[in-house]
Amino acid sequence: LEQAVIDLLAEHGIAAAREPGAPGVYVEGAKVAALGLRVRRGAAYHGLAVNVDMDLAPFARIDPCGRPGQPVTRLADLGIELGTEAVALDLAARLAARIAARPGAAVL
Repeated sequence: LEQAVIDLLAEHGIAAAREPGAPGVYVEGAKVAALGLRVRRGAAYHGLAVNVDMDLAPFARIDPCGRPGQPVTRLADLGIELGTEAVALDLAARLAARIAARPGAAVL
């Protein structure tokens, strides 16, 4: 999940990375995407949220990843002018390609 976001950003010339112990994707220490994973009763639940062009003010009232003072950014601030739908379609295609590239992986 994180790699799909990292690849999307790389295509736009933005170097992004994971940070140990803090799920998500970061650009120069600022969180641009959040990731949630949970396994319950044998089922895996997952979610991915990418800050595209939203109001970041509410993040000042929380500690992203439980990290006080964690900076947060968005694609628009990084110079990537894509709409939410375009980002969703791009990420869906990247995720599907990564899953399909794994031999023996089930694609539903």
